[in-house]
Amino acid sequence: MASFEMNDLKKIGLGLTGFGIFFSFLGIIFFFDKGFLAMGNILFISGVALTIGLKSTMQFFMKRQNFKGTISFGVGFFFLVIGWPIIGMVLEAYGFIVLFSGFWPTLAVFLQRIPIVGWLFQQRYIRSVKNLPMTVTPTMTCMMYHIVQSLLEHMLLIQRNLPVQHLVLISEV
Repeated sequence: MASFEMNDLKKIGLGLTGFGIFFSFLGIIFFFDKGFLAMGNILFISGVALTIGLKSTMQFFMKRQNFKGTISFGVGFFFLVIGWPIIGMVLEAYGFIVLFSGFWPTLAVFLQRIPIVGWLFQQRYIRSVKNLPMTVTPTMTCMMYHIVQSLLEHMLLIQRNLPVQHLVLISEV
């Protein structure tokens, strides 16, 4: 059973996770700066590992139902490091949603208890969005594949200085 006491390692882990989110936010604000984004990813992953423990982190990322998210997150980080931050962030966002989709109900309950934000989540339109299922369907996976494939083709055409007039960004599924 996991320990819920707040020791020094968990405090450091929460701090690293927070800095990871902050650096990722800065990377997006500064037009997908790959340095900020890579630093944010490293800090976020190391913060999660310190917060819940190395063994629990490995078990979480290596679960059979989390393989798709883990691979997507890893490939996204690879694209980010080699210099394609937009494709990397798209893949990482997809991996993040797949990995942490089980935590959305817990997060929604937590956000409803925060004084000002909670009032916002009690509004009718937000509640209707909140009740939508947060599972990743095969259609979403196929659409994500086509988007990433189109972005890769677009990046290769730009690198070769070829015209991109006939490129379709989103293929119909």
